[in-house]
Amino acid sequence: MMAVDFSGRWKLYEQENAEHFLRAVSAPEIYIKMMNEVKPLTTIQQNGDEFIICVKTPLRSITNSFRIGTESEFNTMDGQKIKATARLIDGKIVIESEKFTHVREIEGEEMIETFSAGSTTLVRRSRRL
Repeated sequence: MMAVDFSGRWKLYEQENAEHFLRAVSAPEIYIKMMNEVKPLTTIQQNGDEFIICVKTPLRSITNSFRIGTESEFNTMDGQKIKATARLIDGKIVIESEKFTHVREIEGEEMIETFSAGSTTLVRRSRRL
């Protein structure tokens, strides 16, 4: 059983290095421009080690369902599909794919997401609503 409860609604309020990271993972140019303007709303439903995570923006909504420790297909915000296995490491959800690593953690009333591709890192901070 997990010690951290990710369930809830989260609103992005700050991100660092988005453009540089998106270029590193070869995201489409229109998506890179949009990323700086959009503050997604993330809804997480957690039931033990099963998760449903929905990220809503004005352009699209992406929903990913997965179980910790089981390979799953994930939809990325730029429309790609990737296969990866989510793991729980020190209370953080870690998803490693061929293109990037995504770490999601809770600190107080904040959710911090760190995306890494090579030496490039994007940090996104959201507040619980």
